Amino acid sequence: MLKAIEHFKTVCHHKYLVAKGCFAVGLYWQGLTHDLSKFSPAEFCVGAKYFQGTRSPNNAEREAIGYSSAWLHHKGRNKHHFEYWIDYGAEYGGPLFHPAKMPVRYLVEMFMDRIAASKTYLKDKYTDDAALKYFLKGKGVLMHPKTRKQLYILLKMLADNGEEKTFAYIRHHILNKKIERR
Repeated sequence: MLKAIEHFKTVCHHKYLVAKGCFAVGLYWQGLTHDLSKFSPAEFCVGAKYFQGTRSPNNAEREAIGYSSAWLHHKGRNKHHFEYWIDYGAEYGGPLFHPAKMPVRYLVEMFMDRIAASKTYLKDKYTDDAALKYFLKGKGVLMHPKTRKQLYILLKMLADNGEEKTFAYIRHHILNKKIERR
């Protein structure tokens, strides 16, 4: 029972941080609805069972049974994960999987999600370059090249300039529609 309470608090704290970031750039609906699937039994029960507080319970589930049922459920319902945007290739004989370019509003939510996850799990060890360091560890992930480049630019901007300037940049470009909305 204690793990369930701690997991609930962690999910709520993470959602709060994402909402705060999304609100700062004008993505109010995404801030409110971010990660609601984490409260579904398919995700919440697994999260409570494997809760550790220092990393995603999905990793612990993956280690225990060889995959994460909670993650498979989550990524298929949340457009702010680049994995949601992986489809089959259209050409016969071409690549089996094809990453689609993420719409900017989901790219920005993914950016906020990465900041919030870093803050949630690193706690007082968080620095503005934490999400960039995590991103750079995943060089082999199947992400659309433009999505990868845009995410890298935002993470690098955060590492170099901090949240205030980075959020102002995002707000300005989204509000002025200078970043493609797709």
